[in-house]
Amino acid sequence: MPELPEVETVRRGLEPVLVGQRIVRLEQRRPNLRFPLPDNFSGRLEGQTIESISRRAKYLLMRLSSGETLVVHLGMTGRFTVSQPDKKTRAKPGKFVHAAGEHDRHDHVVVHLKNGTVITYNDARRFGFMLLMSEEEREVHPLFAGLGVEPLGNEFNADYLARRAANKGVDLKAFLMDQRIVAGLGNIYVCEALHRAGLSPSRGAKSLADRKGRPTERAEHLVPAVKSVLVEALAAGGSTLRDYRHADGELGYFQHSFSVYGRTAEPCKKPGCQGIVRRSVSGGRSTFFCSACQK
Repeated sequence: MPELPEVETVRRGLEPVLVGQRIVRLEQRRPNLRFPLPDNFSGRLEGQTIESISRRAKYLLMRLSSGETLVVHLGMTGRFTVSQPDKKTRAKPGKFVHAAGEHDRHDHVVVHLKNGTVITYNDARRFGFMLLMSEEEREVHPLFAGLGVEPLGNEFNADYLARRAANKGVDLKAFLMDQRIVAGLGNIYVCEALHRAGLSPSRGAKSLADRKGRPTERAEHLVPAVKSVLVEALAAGGSTLRDYRHADGELGYFQHSFSVYGRTAEPCKKPGCQGIVRRSVSGGRSTFFCSACQK
């Protein structure tokens, strides 16, 4: 599933072709994705101008001139294709490794803009979804009301981690993947950040705070590790895993820089470490780590 860097890459790919453009026609080719599409979907979007595209956690937020916001979650295989009238090729904001979903039978929502550009949403597995809601509704909606801080924002710091981790009975990996604590992190970048910080994914989250609730050295190391992993992934265009693509049709290359993710039984990349990357499975989810340098 696309994580924060992939979703942000898609946002950046869509922004220059969508913002300021008016929707003249919307084709809804099925009644639902993961959930039913919004009532009167075409009627509520046609004639509206897309005023901005932002991201919250793993959600794309397209603000419309009507005051409503189109919320998009890409699920496992959701992707957008941009077809511009002055270009012969169709661009995708990211290329996929596998061909799943390439067939146009998976084109479920097609948006026609006034300038002739066509934006197509393709989703082979239909785990993605689209919602329409007002700003007021979004603030209290279950998907957004409990979200934690953005990991690239100033609020994500060692003091915050210590405050949220104090007396927690979960391990570091579960703690970081809890969207109520940090919004947008997932399995890939949590594994990478923990390796970069030299912290075991099975270490208790409460180790980020001392007895007085102050951040420990581990918390001080973890914050820049998370931020640097995400910044580097964004610079590389995200990671192309399974069915992920970004909006301009280019591959994400951060997967070539993985230190532990997907590298079971391979040597640890940390300089001076003689360890081997291990894989454990819990709840059907894989964790990759080096037991030699992650404590």
